[in-house]
Amino acid sequence: MADVIEVGAARTDAPPPAGGKRPRSATARGSRLTPYLFLAPYLLLFLGFGLLPILFGVWLSVHQWDLQLPHRPFVGLDNYKDLFDSESAIYGDWWSSVRATAIFTVFSVPLLVAVPLGLALLLNRSFPGRTFFRAVYFAPYVLGVAVIGLLWRFLLDANLGLVNRLLGLVGLPSDTPWVTDVPWAWVSLVGVTVWWTSGFNAVIYLAGLQDIPPELYEAAQMDGAGAWDRFRNVTLPGLRPVLLFVLTTTILASANVFGQSFLITQGAPGEQTRTVVWRIVDEGLRDNDAGRAAAMSVVFALALIMISIVNFRFLRYRED
Repeated sequence: MADVIEVGAARTDAPPPAGGKRPRSATARGSRLTPYLFLAPYLLLFLGFGLLPILFGVWLSVHQWDLQLPHRPFVGLDNYKDLFDSESAIYGDWWSSVRATAIFTVFSVPLLVAVPLGLALLLNRSFPGRTFFRAVYFAPYVLGVAVIGLLWRFLLDANLGLVNRLLGLVGLPSDTPWVTDVPWAWVSLVGVTVWWTSGFNAVIYLAGLQDIPPELYEAAQMDGAGAWDRFRNVTLPGLRPVLLFVLTTTILASANVFGQSFLITQGAPGEQTRTVVWRIVDEGLRDNDAGRAAAMSVVFALALIMISIVNFRFLRYRED
């Protein structure tokens, strides 16, 4: 037995081969490849449905890509210049859609950040029926935009809609043009979107609230901190990463609004509620100019990337 131990020790203490490195075993090489094997399905999907379409879109944007013509000549940056040239045919429609998107985003994002936070704070308390109310507030989010749009188009109709009828019953104006005139069209779009999507952000906030240690609230209360002080000094710092996520995703979702305006207001009045995504769809599919539509998409994507970077830098600076 001693001889066996000595032989084993001798093998363990044997000097490394020339060059100072031991040869890697097949097991070691396999363990190094394992993470990449697990990532491979996602990487293939990202390559096929993410990176390649992006590159193809950029390539389209430098061509005059008429879907009905066989020849698609290279035009360089002309499609991009047309977006900023006041003499071009698409300048007015493009910047009108940018203005509509900006209006919707500016008014919807603060509500979609603050209202779900208030709901989450209420639903995080212990009271009878809490699970039921959590489900009720989240329920609208599971409905598709087509269902939401058609439902509210009918409810907000100036002549036949249930909303105006109920307002008339309580003595308020019963002929409000909710979907055909401004500012009521914007009130309708923002209000419907807040009602529809607040439940999702509230669930995200709830998850963040449950990760804040209760001991912090107890310590703050023992120090004499009131409800507002506890919210400002404990809740908000604990929710900072969640706030960053909610703010960024809400800005991106609001800027990409399409279904609500397409179904509820149908761009009315005129084209004042026609958004950037709607303009891109019209340019590419109705006007058969995929090159200009791709240029709009690239410019729009770059603008959203810059806004997201500003959000990350601002909130990270505040955290540091």
